Amino acid sequence: MLFDRSWYNRAGVEKVMGFCTDDQYEQFFRTVPEFEKMLIDSGIQLIKYWFSITDDEQNMRFQGRIYDPLKQWKLSPMDLESRRRWEDYTKAKETMLERSHTPEAPWWVVQADNKKKARLNCIEHLLQQIPYTNVEKPLVQLPPRVHNADYIRQPVPADMYVPAIY
Repeated sequence: MLFDRSWYNRAGVEKVMGFCTDDQYEQFFRTVPEFEKMLIDSGIQLIKYWFSITDDEQNMRFQGRIYDPLKQWKLSPMDLESRRRWEDYTKAKETMLERSHTPEAPWWVVQADNKKKARLNCIEHLLQQIPYTNVEKPLVQLPPRVHNADYIRQPVPADMYVPAIY
């Protein structure tokens, strides 16, 4: 089971941007550890990662979104407001980690200024968390293709092809 960051939006975006009440925020923190424990008690292995970037890295990524035409689609008004509230988001993250890090469902922080290394480190760590053994696989052999003398492959009409531009 995988949750993306939206599972914790109540603790971050919703808190910082005022999209939830204080009561809703507190209710989230009362129920999250219980819910996660219920998942674990039912046999689900829950592993939580927080990809952490520095203020300078976030600034550089947002600048890239502003000036790189291939990344401009990623930039939203919410990003601009989030950038302004960097410290509020950082405080909300610290609170979230503190209040939802439990022995049953700990958080793991991934240093993510370098996206490629962060992903590789996370994958390696994730694989170390999951007990597995090698499964013996039978050797697969491709059978010979049957050729029927009376079959003739039909041409595809030219107007059905996607134009070969590249």
